[in-house]
Amino acid sequence: MLKCDYLVVGSGFSGSVLAERIASELKRDVIIIEKRNHIGGNSYDEYDENGILIHRYGPHIFHTNDKNIVDYLSQFTDWYEYEHRVLAFSKGDYYPLPINRTTINKVFKKNFSTDEEVKNFLEQIREERNPVLNSEDIIVSQVGWELFDKFFRHYTKKQWNLEPRFLSPGICGRIKVRTDDDDRYFQDKYQIMPKEGFSKLFERMLDNKRIKIILNKDFKDLLHQINYRFIIYTGPIDYYFDYKFGKLTYRSIHFDFRNYKQASYQPASVVNYVDPEVPFTRVTEYKKITFQNSSTTTLSFEYPNSNGEPLYPILIDENLRKLRFYMDLAEKEKNLILCGRLAEFKYYDMHQAVGRALNIFEKLISTL
Repeated sequence: MLKCDYLVVGSGFSGSVLAERIASELKRDVIIIEKRNHIGGNSYDEYDENGILIHRYGPHIFHTNDKNIVDYLSQFTDWYEYEHRVLAFSKGDYYPLPINRTTINKVFKKNFSTDEEVKNFLEQIREERNPVLNSEDIIVSQVGWELFDKFFRHYTKKQWNLEPRFLSPGICGRIKVRTDDDDRYFQDKYQIMPKEGFSKLFERMLDNKRIKIILNKDFKDLLHQINYRFIIYTGPIDYYFDYKFGKLTYRSIHFDFRNYKQASYQPASVVNYVDPEVPFTRVTEYKKITFQNSSTTTLSFEYPNSNGEPLYPILIDENLRKLRFYMDLAEKEKNLILCGRLAEFKYYDMHQAVGRALNIFEKLISTL
């Protein structure tokens, strides 16, 4: 019989941050159970057979305005600066995303040179949507139907298998429209990447004699073999409760990795394919994120689906109704702590997952 104070299910940022804090600060024993054959969750990266550092589950770009999060993670990694840029490919041409002055000038064949000109133009073409109830509303109310249809509608339908009008405003509203020519995807103060990759960061984070890691195991197969006081669960909440109220729906992605015998493939690290006839959503060229020198280049082509690993919670009314029942059950289990995108059925970026885990740890301390 194994014994620990805290049993952590999942080794992504949510589980790993909590495991590290509990082991380092509370000096308590932790067992991590991970169903995959590696730690790091969806942030896992590795070198492929061509020597290119790839993100196995698609591009993970770190950005935040929170110095505390950067300071915490800096215990486990050095950084290099990286400002992410994304292009949309439509009808044979590239356009900057998020939509900015350059995008608008190119689409509408304008020559705007000031923010004020762009603001006035957007005011003319946008449609009033009040109240804003969904992802279509939030974009059309900012930039009008033509830009929405060109850059958001079909891409979102491919990604979620739902028209934007059926998705919450936050799905399409996460990246703001700009009136200047700033073509960076993010505008956060800290736009940095771990110098040796995310996997090395996780290895250092979990390198503690109080942390035991078990890979390739479903936690349900081991529960009867472990004596624990608390369980920190980061997997799908509906699976934890054996789908008692039905399955929650998630989107998954099939990543098709390809290596090309050429130094460069596309003009940006990520290109979104926004036209409906293209079956994949985006292509990532990893050398343009890692700045590696190589005579070949490795890319991932993303094909969204509903059958693979749960990656993105689908925030629709039916799911949110079921979620309330699951959350009520969770509250009755006094030794259960839910944390992370799948356990809380919320869309967290990496920095948000770290911040959430650190906040949960602070609450945990206050109850001891």
